[in-house]
Amino acid sequence: MTARTFDNIRNFSIVAHIDHGKSTLADRLIQTTGALTAREMTEQVLDSMDIERERGITIKAQTVRLEYKAQDGKTYILNLMDTPGHVDFAYEVSRSLAACEGSLLVVDASQGVEAQTLANVYQAIDANHEIVPVLNKIDLPAADPDRIKEQIEEVIGIDASEAVPISAKTGINIEGVLEAIVTKLPPPKGDPDAPLKALLVDSWYDAYLGVVVLVRIIDGSMKKGSTIKMMGTGASYSLDRVGVFSPKMQEMAQLGPGEVGFFTASIKEVADTRVGDTITDERKPTAQALPGFKPVQPVVFCGLFPVDAAEFENLRAAMGKLRLNDASFSYEMETSAALGFGFRCGFLGLLHLEIIQERLEREFNLDLISTAPSVVYHLKLRDGSTIELHNPADMPDVMKIETIEEPWIRATILTPDDYLGSVLKLCQERRGIQIDLNYVGKRAMVVYDLPLNEVVFDFYDRLKSISKGYASFDYHISDYREGDLVKMSVLVNAEPVDALSMLVHRDRAEGRGRAMCEKLKELIPPHMFQIPVQAAIGGKIIARETIRALRKDVTAKCYGGDASRKRKLLDKQKEGKKRMRQFGKVDIPQEAFIAALKMDS
Repeated sequence: MTARTFDNIRNFSIVAHIDHGKSTLADRLIQTTGALTAREMTEQVLDSMDIERERGITIKAQTVRLEYKAQDGKTYILNLMDTPGHVDFAYEVSRSLAACEGSLLVVDASQGVEAQTLANVYQAIDANHEIVPVLNKIDLPAADPDRIKEQIEEVIGIDASEAVPISAKTGINIEGVLEAIVTKLPPPKGDPDAPLKALLVDSWYDAYLGVVVLVRIIDGSMKKGSTIKMMGTGASYSLDRVGVFSPKMQEMAQLGPGEVGFFTASIKEVADTRVGDTITDERKPTAQALPGFKPVQPVVFCGLFPVDAAEFENLRAAMGKLRLNDASFSYEMETSAALGFGFRCGFLGLLHLEIIQERLEREFNLDLISTAPSVVYHLKLRDGSTIELHNPADMPDVMKIETIEEPWIRATILTPDDYLGSVLKLCQERRGIQIDLNYVGKRAMVVYDLPLNEVVFDFYDRLKSISKGYASFDYHISDYREGDLVKMSVLVNAEPVDALSMLVHRDRAEGRGRAMCEKLKELIPPHMFQIPVQAAIGGKIIARETIRALRKDVTAKCYGGDASRKRKLLDKQKEGKKRMRQFGKVDIPQEAFIAALKMDS
């Protein structure tokens, strides 16, 4: 039994930076091969979520099987994977790449190579892909295909002399892309007689079918009615249906080596289908599992709380449903004195956080508050143990802590030369360490090591504003390093507000604390007594603002006579205010929390 190549199959993914036209190219390929009729076609067929369409981004990688009659007269089966371009969804990209043998690298013919283009193409090269460069948007007046070809060769180091020039929007030269896929990408290899070995690429929940599992068959075949076994979890299931997406679900009798398709087997929970798991036949299992993927590690944590405490149960149900379709999102319950009951959630990055929050608000009609995002810190304690800290409010006593380590990232920023100074200044302000600076055509490519907690606040927004939107940014987590970090608490009327506490670098604490106090002074309405707002590190107050009391003019009815009569009335008022402050409770409105948490650092 030897591996055979299946000459009529091509598995490929489309990789590119955000907005370079992946999903539009996927649309044109579907249209050109006649997989959908003109009436069934919509814009961005594979971006099925409302948010994906509105924001014009791809969040979930999608697959589709196309049939193409090539110029050599043979009919080919093309399995296309449309992948996300954003850094937060890089794990979606890595899974799709593992199921393919080749990639189309789509580059905008006017903008050229961007940070995420590099990140995604390196992932494809790591997966041993054959890469076909495609220059999109050649119909734009600013397009300069020759310059971009040189740039691809210079920056990425792959031959771009035969790059396919296209316009995905208008449909120019889509045939050229299909021919390139057929002629330049390698066919898959596999052994049809070996025991079943398949890679679990993705899974999602369908209300009617249970969990739908997307698989790439490596060896053997998957037939309807047979019993399969997941090698990672050890669970066995009987297959209800097997098929492919074309892009509609289409049932088949069996899937063979090299094919990408789906199966359903009355599986209840998405959590039971681990991405990267190896699927084999229960009776005749394969000897060795596939290497799989690293489990997804959440990077950013924040608390999500309902604005109306009565909505808590609805929020719990909504999170359970979202978790069914997004295994990278994790949550656990937490309570906060200021915000009541809610959940501590883990995300892959800020865009992921934003998307999840928006989906919860939209799809389940919830009003939510999110606390300040924080990253995962490693605390080494004096007794030799190490703990992970997700929430600054849970930090143990300072005397027990030996060192605090924070995550650092390796960031690649591409920016036009005019904005280089501002970008370098921003990175220096955020405690960055410059690693490399060189030029890609007319643009500078800067590589920096940055602490992640300086990036999660608003680094991306600031970068976009100082570069007028021209800079692109990509990062991956490199390591944990020891840092001089302290917990900054915010006290209102001498009571700590847990939702506003944060871990900051000692040198930045005073500035951050002062800004927070000034912000809260504007946001908290005045009460009948004076309210101090303080930022503290341990027992030391580092910043303070005072909210003045609302005062009644007690001397209004006092006219004539000597000053002591007025003084007496004012002293009496002062005593009352002092007593009120002792027992008074400060009501901080929800809006104040939301605004304070959005604070520009």
